[in-house]
Amino acid sequence: MYKKIIVPIEMGTIERGERAFRKAATLLDAGGEIILLNVVQDVPTYIAVDLPAELIDNAIDDGRAKLEQLRLKTGIPAKVEIGRGPPAHGILAAAEAHHADLIIIASHVPDFSNYFIGATADRVVRHAKCSVLVDR
Repeated sequence: MYKKIIVPIEMGTIERGERAFRKAATLLDAGGEIILLNVVQDVPTYIAVDLPAELIDNAIDDGRAKLEQLRLKTGIPAKVEIGRGPPAHGILAAAEAHHADLIIIASHVPDFSNYFIGATADRVVRHAKCSVLVDR
């Protein structure tokens, strides 16, 4: 069905990401590729002054390690990638760079401000140039 699938995973909700990853494996064409993606958001400079300098580097290393553990736990072959910046922008940039034909994104339990699917998922759905599957 799909040749290249991006599965963005937020480290705080890795169990939802695992479900999306497993779903991606069922939708992948033979010879296709899944890219597990975590986007580490930069800290605004006015806050970064009070935080350890290695905070972002540690988050990148932690994200890579957790995605590798997920890949090994499931036994599903995938490429692991870490991006930086606003999550929606990082997801969309990865999808374009890899010429993805599907993004599978998990949606969190929404609050009033983003009632339907969540702020990041909403931006990805609105701006993606490929199909997007929102996993509830």
